[in-house]
Amino acid sequence: MVELTLPKNSRYKDVPGRVHKAAVGARNVKAFRIYRFDPSIGERPRIDTFEIDLDSCGPMVLDALLKIKNEVDSSLTFRRSCREGICGSCAMNISGKNSLACTTAIGECKGDVNIFPLPHMEVIKDLVPDLTNFYAQYASVKPWLQTRTPAPPDSERLQSKDDQEKIDGPSACILCACCSTSCPSYWWNSDRYLGPAALLASYRWIVDSRDEATGERLDMLEDPFRLYRCHTIMNCTEACPKDLNPAKAIAEIKKLMVERRH
Repeated sequence: MVELTLPKNSRYKDVPGRVHKAAVGARNVKAFRIYRFDPSIGERPRIDTFEIDLDSCGPMVLDALLKIKNEVDSSLTFRRSCREGICGSCAMNISGKNSLACTTAIGECKGDVNIFPLPHMEVIKDLVPDLTNFYAQYASVKPWLQTRTPAPPDSERLQSKDDQEKIDGPSACILCACCSTSCPSYWWNSDRYLGPAALLASYRWIVDSRDEATGERLDMLEDPFRLYRCHTIMNCTEACPKDLNPAKAIAEIKKLMVERRH
């Protein structure tokens, strides 16, 4: 029988968390319930609650996290970098949805803001998931231009405007992992299924008119798990903070697989 519950030592609901109250006199208070886990100290996960005065905080969830780390609990651990929705570092599960903390407004979250690491990933600490396998899968699709013919001696490898538009969308992926970690097929088969992010990257190069390794790229995906474990649930497209459509890219790869057999 499939085990659908978390191991006992990973459950946080029966572990009391710490509550950090807002300063006396604060009027515009919102509670942030944040997942805390440090495997190095052997304690079980817990949920800590931080009451934040929004009148002294920036508008985004990342602003609240920075305020908590700088002013309340310096041990809180999370990734962040650009603050502009470009690097993908601050991807996490915010109020039940995978998104970027830097582009998610606090005002969009009804009630308490519940913040967890990206789901179904090993947790390094607090809100930091282990993305080793995710990046290895991305590397496995060889996300770079592959050619056999020499480049023109006096120009770049050119392509038409229409061909460029085919890769504009997929090229905008920031590898935040929001899509892959929202996919049930990836949850259960992440050791063999490449997941939406890696397949979107593969599609980007398959349809690049300058690339000359289309056959090899499709051969690599001809596998019961790497590609075909996708069941078109569409969570990936719903979760993408850049409004990309990984599900459509995967469907297009499947179409190319069929076409080359005839």
